[in-house]
Amino acid sequence: MLLDVKKLNTYYGESHVLQDMSVAVKDGEIVALLGRNGMGKTTTLKSIIGLAKPKSGTVLFQGKDITGFAPYKVARTGIGYVPEDRRIFPNLSVLDNLKMGIKHGKEFQTGGQNQWTFERIFKHFPYMKARTNQRGALLSGGEQQMLAIARTLMGNPDLLLVDEPTEGLAPVLVEEVRDMLEEINKAGVSILLVEHNLKVALSLANRVYLMGKAHLGFTGTVEELKAQPEIRVKYLEV
Repeated sequence: MLLDVKKLNTYYGESHVLQDMSVAVKDGEIVALLGRNGMGKTTTLKSIIGLAKPKSGTVLFQGKDITGFAPYKVARTGIGYVPEDRRIFPNLSVLDNLKMGIKHGKEFQTGGQNQWTFERIFKHFPYMKARTNQRGALLSGGEQQMLAIARTLMGNPDLLLVDEPTEGLAPVLVEEVRDMLEEINKAGVSILLVEHNLKVALSLANRVYLMGKAHLGFTGTVEELKAQPEIRVKYLEV
């Protein structure tokens, strides 16, 4: 198992926002974590990456216990995080944003089949090569999302945690981001995806977790979810 999260309990002050939350990702999978707003999906990702500190439970990555590690230490184990708000550096160029994704101690990689180098990034994200000197603030919403993903890939992760990548994007850009995530997965990166667009999520995922308020409500394959419309009504429909 690449990622194995077991019975996480995370609090914000007195609020118990994750209650015995468990989720797993196998090598090569795309796993979707779905649910209505406010259920704890983003907190689950933050508890894995170290931005939120679980009170109990474990996070195992490649068999190593990384529970409660600082975010930079989690990143060095091979987990990348693409936050919901993208957090690109608006006053830096596209190239400098990409450089910010390189992990400490890893110089500008020039080779290696499985390494995300500048050359490989530009192959997967062609628009960036011609706009390396453009400031991040001048990119469209879809381009900023692509840059956020590309910057994270520069750290050569084995697993991407991706939070709401299509939120606020026009339909044509939604498809571009969806296709890019599929391409990244085929290139060897596993993905744990939080996504409000059910069509996008189910078209990408191998397996699905549905969250009720602060807890896990359903886990199964995409086919199992599609065969149980009552589950979709209970956990997804408003």
